[in-house]
Amino acid sequence: MFDTFAEKKFLLKQLVKRDLTSKYKDSVLGIAWSFLNPLLIMIVFTAIFSMIFGRQIENYPVYFLSGRIIFDFFKSASTGAMKSIKGNANILKKIYIPKYMLAVSKVCYEFINFLISVVILFGVMLVTGAQFHLTALLAIIPIFLLVMLIFGIGLILAVCNTYFTDIGHLYNVFALILMYASALFYPMEIVPVTVQKLFTLNPIYSAISCFRECVVYGIFPNIYTLSYLAVFAITTLLIGIILFKMYDKKLALEL
Repeated sequence: MFDTFAEKKFLLKQLVKRDLTSKYKDSVLGIAWSFLNPLLIMIVFTAIFSMIFGRQIENYPVYFLSGRIIFDFFKSASTGAMKSIKGNANILKKIYIPKYMLAVSKVCYEFINFLISVVILFGVMLVTGAQFHLTALLAIIPIFLLVMLIFGIGLILAVCNTYFTDIGHLYNVFALILMYASALFYPMEIVPVTVQKLFTLNPIYSAISCFRECVVYGIFPNIYTLSYLAVFAITTLLIGIILFKMYDKKLALEL
């Protein structure tokens, strides 16, 4: 299955290009919405929560946006991968396309949106007078691990969603719970210690924490948090690959 990936680069580019063009097809502002969306969300949340947490969190806009773009990337990419096979049933019935490529293309598409959001983050840091650190270059480590995690979860969800459509509805609820357990807009210190320990089991919180340490606080990410994220991501990716390989030929029968 995955040994054909090198031969399918052109297909991947076309799938990503299709997603990009279809998203902004009838939009007046076009790709500018990719810049405006995270910026508008940051303004709204900052206006609401900065009065509550502003004294506890230095430069709240940067704190919030740095967590939000990581979570949005995870949710959008994993959701897109989950729906990739079912959503392309008509194409798969007509021509042969390696099914995993559909999930991969969704993750790549959302990664492009994520990079745009990173540009917005640096712009906000510049406007708010936040200090830039060389450790920001190390952010590539948690981002890489996050991409691995998304690929793994995306493959698992793609298989499950093909057999059980309700998975999509359940995942939306799960993602909402995950968001509140990721300390996006509040400091972890306000949460009881026992609950904090549970939150540290959330790999998305681990990714956000490591990303903030590199970009916002200018320190090397906590080695234990980074190690946990790495183990979780690698394990999930392996499970996703094995599961997808097991059901690859059977998925077409469920479309």
